[in-house]
Formats: sequence, C-alpha cells, structure tokens
Amino acid sequence: MTTDVMPTAAAPSRVGFNQAFTDAMTITWRNIRAGWRVPDNQIYMFIQPIMFVLLFAYVFGGAINVPGVDYVDFLMAGIFVQTMAFACAPASVGLADDMQKGLIDRFRSLPMARSAVIAGRVIADLVNQFIVLVIMIVCGFIVGWTFHNGFGQFLAAVGLLMLFAFAMLWVGAFIGLSVGSPQVAASAGLIWLFPVVFMSNVFVDPSTMPAVVQAIAEWNPVSAIASGARELFGNQSLVQSDAWPMQHSVVAALLWCLLIVAVFAPLAVRKYKKAASK
Repeated sequence: MTTDVMPTAAAPSRVGFNQAFTDAMTITWRNIRAGWRVPDNQIYMFIQPIMFVLLFAYVFGGAINVPGVDYVDFLMAGIFVQTMAFACAPASVGLADDMQKGLIDRFRSLPMARSAVIAGRVIADLVNQFIVLVIMIVCGFIVGWTFHNGFGQFLAAVGLLMLFAFAMLWVGAFIGLSVGSPQVAASAGLIWLFPVVFMSNVFVDPSTMPAVVQAIAEWNPVSAIASGARELFGNQSLVQSDAWPMQHSVVAALLWCLLIVAVFAPLAVRKYKKAASK
C-alpha cells in the first residue's frame, strides 16, 4: 500500500525583483499589524519619546549649559539621534522572537523570497521609527524648539535621521539573528549603545570631556549624525573642533550611515541565510 504525501513547498532559490518586493511588502504589513495589536508597542511609540523630550528639556535643561546656544535647540537634534540609535533594540528583539517561535522555519516552507523576512522586519521598524520621530518633532515644537534653515533643509535633516535609523536597524537585525533568545537580544541590542550615545556631543559639549574621551566623541558616528542634523536644522552649536567629522558633519554623517549599512546588512543577510538553511 502506498500513501500519498503532500509535498512541502520550498522557497525558490532565485526569485525576480517584483516577487521579492511584493513578498517584502507583505511581511512588512504583517509586522506592522502585529505590532499595533500589542498595547505595549503603542506605549513605547507614544509615551517614551514624549518622556525623553520632557525629561531632558525641563529636568536637565536648566543644569546643562552649552555656551552661546539655547540648550533646547542644541538638545533636540541629540534626542532625535539617540532615539534613532535605540531603534536597534526592537529590531533585534523582533527577529530573535521570530527565530525562537519558529516563524523563520514556517516562512522557509513557503514559495517566497527568503530576503523578504529580514527586509520586511527592517522596513516595518523603519515605519515605526518615522512615527516616533514625528511625535518627537511635535514635542520639540511644544517645548520651544524650532528649525531655522527653511523647510527644505528641515526635510533633509529628517531624511538623515531616517537613514541613520535604517542603518541601526541592520545592526539590530544582525544582533537579533546572532543571539539565542529575545531576552538576550533586548540586552545585547542596548547595552553597548549607552557608552556610544553618551560619549558623543548628543547632550554636552565634548570640549568639557578629558582629552582621550573628547577625541573619541569627535569621531563617534553619533556625534557626526547629531552635528549634521543640527546644521541642517539651523541649530548648529558654537562648539569648535578641528576634527574632520565635526568640520564636515553632514558629509561625515552620510558616510557613517552608508558604512554601517555596507557592513551590517551583508552580515545580517548571511546570518539569516545560515539560520534559514538549518
């Protein structure tokens, strides 16, 4: 007696761009809908950026002095950059959770582009980060921040911040695919970010730091992004530095973002392919 067994559909080894794009958009929509069905996501998305703005503007704003500039103007670009950097954490947790639940294995059995899973996660998280950035900009206007270089450069600054978020999401994807559980991903996605963010010009003038720390801060990618955003917003501080990234902050910011993507996107894709082939 023979038993008919239904064959399991396997993901095609090669797919066209149109199918890969369609599959990625499908996974993106799935991730966005799933995220909005979890109340904790709304709390993070709406409450946390408001909390950051209010705490730093009203609690620390009176204690921190940056000579020659309004601290709220100096602060807001730094807060934007910090929040975009922290996009790394939800990306790493989301992918680690998908791995632990076996979702990667279920997607692998479908006739879809393998790249769609990781691309869909990154794009969905980027949409969420854009919503967070809009909320923070509105909060900035409420506490007295504004931009001074016209609407075109304002949009350029927003674009730079979103490019940085995109780069950090690839870092988060690589971490999420490299660790064993969402709990580990939550720590691994954040713990290294604190020294990177605080050893920068996000909150204070690096000239107040010890010489070695100041040099690190001036070449820190986060400092370049913050200085580039301040320049485009018209909130540039009067801090003087001879370091090349500080003298050419917008160019340096773009180069850092492209370098991060160039390094971590292939690493994340390679990690995903190894995980999907097991």
